[in-house]
This record gives sequence, C-alpha cells and structure tokens, in this order.
Amino acid sequence: MKTFTGKVAAVTGAGSGIGRSLALALARRGAHLSLSDIDEVSVVNTAAACRALGVRVTSQRLDVADRDAVFAWARETATAHGTVNLIFNNAGVALSVPVATARREDFEWLMNINFWGVVHGTQAFLPYLTESGDGHIVNLSSLFGIIAMPTQSAYNASKFAVRGFTEALRMELELGNSAVSCTCVHPGGVATHIVQSSRIDDSMTAFTGVDVQTHRRRANKLIDVTSADAAAHQILAGVERDARRVLVGADARRLDKLARLLGARYQAMIVWFYRRCAMSRKRASGTSGKPGASNNATESSTN
Repeated sequence: MKTFTGKVAAVTGAGSGIGRSLALALARRGAHLSLSDIDEVSVVNTAAACRALGVRVTSQRLDVADRDAVFAWARETATAHGTVNLIFNNAGVALSVPVATARREDFEWLMNINFWGVVHGTQAFLPYLTESGDGHIVNLSSLFGIIAMPTQSAYNASKFAVRGFTEALRMELELGNSAVSCTCVHPGGVATHIVQSSRIDDSMTAFTGVDVQTHRRRANKLIDVTSADAAAHQILAGVERDARRVLVGADARRLDKLARLLGARYQAMIVWFYRRCAMSRKRASGTSGKPGASNNATESSTN
C-alpha cells in the first residue's frame, strides 16, 4: 500500500498505546478511521483527537474476544465508510505466571483476546478488504512471538500463534493472487500501559523472588525502549513496503538476530541470565534467590 490518503482503516485497541498512536498517525496521513477498544472512554478520546485532524472517524466499545461483536463492527464499518482497506488487529493483554501455577481461566482470557481476537478481526474484515481492491491486514504479534521467556508461557503461546497464523495467511493470499496482503508485527519493548493492565499471579513472588508490585515496576522499565509513536511509524512504514514482518525497536532486532544465530540455544542464555539475577538478589538481601514455584495461584490484577 503506497499511500494511506483516502483509505479507511479499522484499529482495535485504539484507546491507548500503539493503537492510539496508529490511529493518530493514520489520521495525519489522511486515512479515515473506524476505532474500537474495550475502554469506551479512551477510544472516544482517541476518536476526537483524530477528527481534529480533519478525517472521518467512527468509534465504539468492542471486546475482540466476542466473535459476533467483531463481525458486527466490520459490517458497521463498511456501511458507515463505504469501504474498508486496512484492519490493524492490535488489541492485546499480558499475563505473568509460572506454568505450574497457571489457571486455565487466565490462559483462556489471554488467548481469547490475543489470538482469537486476531482471528476474528481477520475473518470479519477480509471480505471487505478484498472488495476494496487494495487491502492490508496488520496483525500484532510480539518479540515474544520470536523468543520465549520464563513466566510468559500464555503470552508466548498467543504471540507465536499470531505469527504462525499470519505467515500462513500471507502465503494463502499470495497463492490466490488476492488484492489483500498482510504483515506480522513483532514489537520489542514499547512504552504502553500493557504492564499496568496485565495480570500478574501471586505465585510470581515465590518464583522470581520479588513481590508483584516490584515485578510490575521492573517490567515497565524493560518495555520503556521505544515510544508508541515511533512504533506506529515503523509499522506504517512496513505496510507501505508490504513487509512480511516488521521488527519494532532496536531490542527486537537484536534479539531476533540472536535467536537466529543461536537457534534453541538462546534458551540456555536466558536461563543463565535469570539465575544471575537471582544470585544478585540473594547477595543484596541475604536470602535465597533461587526461583521456585508456589501452588497458591491467585489473580492480582485484572483488565
């Protein structure tokens, strides 16, 4: 897609973070917008900011885990705007918990949003994108869709699934000579509110040696690498060149190279790093820093 001017783009999770930055960047480039988010107040605010840039904008509250609601939103978008050219399946949540103490309902909550939300959005909008004659699907995976991390099994599973789904979709579209293309996006650390809205299980304290709030603060520091605006710019540049995948941020590019260089051996390096951090905490506190797992899993934060 060489230009966004006059195109119609739908964006999930548009109330904050990368979704809001994508909406504003698209509006500045002359794209009309259909925005959604689970947080109605936030998406209304984003819509108002985009309208001030002179484009046509519709918005609504949407739970991407609700398949019927996503399909209804796609129909309403096509009716309101006359056509749809792009869908950015951006909405996502996070969960930190060791596998031994993970609850099925938490896994289902995350997968329903991070993976099934992408599937729903893709299938709901694909017919309209095809009809437009110039369509593009953008699915948000993650750096954690390239490498896995301890305590991120559910998040890793969802983002690896998005990667596989999108890569298969891209090949199907090419084989069918479709007027639609797609891009898989792998952000590294992007400064958003995802950590604050994530679920961090109480068993993380026993496993990592730090309390939930400390874990949240450290996670916020780790993701403060690339701004959401910079991420949006890199994503749109990838769409313009019809990239199969987009690595967002220097950290994503470095770790992707490392994973390709080391293969499965990257896992041993991460284990070494975690053990080194545990030993540092042990020396600082005078207590055992060995990671372990608790059998008492409770939810500490919900979105």
